Amino acid sequence: MTPTVLVRMADAGDLYLTWRWIDDSAPAGVGVVPEDQVEAAMGRFTAALPAPGTAGGLENALTTGALATAEAESALAQYLSSVFLPYNLAVSLHELYVRGIRPHVRIQPSPRTAQLPWELIAPDSDVRLLDIADVSVLAPPGIVHAPARIARSWTETRDLPVVAVLDPRVPGFRADSALGSVLGRMDSAAAPLATLVAGHAAAGRLTPPVAEPVEAFRRTDLDRAWLSRALHAGAARLLYVGHVTAAAPESGRSESATLHLSCTAASPGCAPAYRDHRPLSARDLLLGTHALTAGSRANDLGAAGDGVGGEAVPRTGPEIWPIPSRVALIACESGGDLRFAEPLGLVAAMLTGGAELVTAGRWPLPTDLAFRRFSGLPDTVHPFQEAVCAIDAAHETADPVVALNAWQRTHLAAWRATGAIEHSPLIWAAFATVDTH
Repeated sequence: MTPTVLVRMADAGDLYLTWRWIDDSAPAGVGVVPEDQVEAAMGRFTAALPAPGTAGGLENALTTGALATAEAESALAQYLSSVFLPYNLAVSLHELYVRGIRPHVRIQPSPRTAQLPWELIAPDSDVRLLDIADVSVLAPPGIVHAPARIARSWTETRDLPVVAVLDPRVPGFRADSALGSVLGRMDSAAAPLATLVAGHAAAGRLTPPVAEPVEAFRRTDLDRAWLSRALHAGAARLLYVGHVTAAAPESGRSESATLHLSCTAASPGCAPAYRDHRPLSARDLLLGTHALTAGSRANDLGAAGDGVGGEAVPRTGPEIWPIPSRVALIACESGGDLRFAEPLGLVAAMLTGGAELVTAGRWPLPTDLAFRRFSGLPDTVHPFQEAVCAIDAAHETADPVVALNAWQRTHLAAWRATGAIEHSPLIWAAFATVDTH
């Protein structure tokens, strides 16, 4: 059995950390990080992240930020380790490492530290936590053990279709606008994601079915009603690549995070409409039609096509959208609810709806176009698409956490060896996998 340590953090002015080995094979412990050190460290780290809404915020991250060069990133990783990794825990991890054992570190971050990629931190100049451990994020226990939650088993559903929502067209927004295309023109069958789609289609496991791979991208029919029908028909996994609008942590409303499908403003839901578009919110996915008027409920039930016949009977989100066992939300800050004291955002909604495992983004993700525009990468290199393919492949394995960490190690090795921007942690360290097991 893989040694597993649970690391839990809590904000109370200072940051408090506790850790416990599940098999009691090593000592448990408690650590405290003074508030000023937490603020300084997280401030230095977040300054290195992409900030698309700020002038130069994306360009700086890809050119001059601390995650843009291997030397600066290594210094940052060592600094973060000195602040956040307790010495006694580091000793236990190193003892396993020298014995050739790679443990599993399961992190429950505090809201202030939710964006911190523990995979990246460096206990030594030549050692990253990713080198010596597999890392995942603990799902909130209140969600995992909720009485109404019905988890879907991967072993029982793994042969069902992959529901793929790939860069859907958002009504009222051009391809080059704020809610435009995240993938760009997908007109080549040789593109990594086109190959991925072709593979699932050939196996008869792709929803929606397509005759040609390019038909899976920039569709206009992938709205909330379609998603309900697709999930009710049965699914092993949900793969979403597109836009998420994260709720601001200071708002205290994690349930306001939204997923942008092809829904028009006429679609009933809790989120306000933008132009001719109403996004699907975490509140919708949690509460369903309980928060809507009777008229809106009738419209929604009729659209879902589940045989209810348009009766204005309120239903929960999981009843409308039964979430499959594994979910990939590949979008900017799609895992943003972990930055809230009460995480009720999109990750929580997916877990509540039945998912066993969710992979989501910790911070804004640079697209392949951004890499080309600001870093001069040729159009034959696709860091963003490769990440989507790696997550998709990992979610098909028996242990996605191990598989995804292995992919991250290949990029860490290339980053150390070459310092090439396509191997920067800006992409490979951006994803957190929230696991309920």
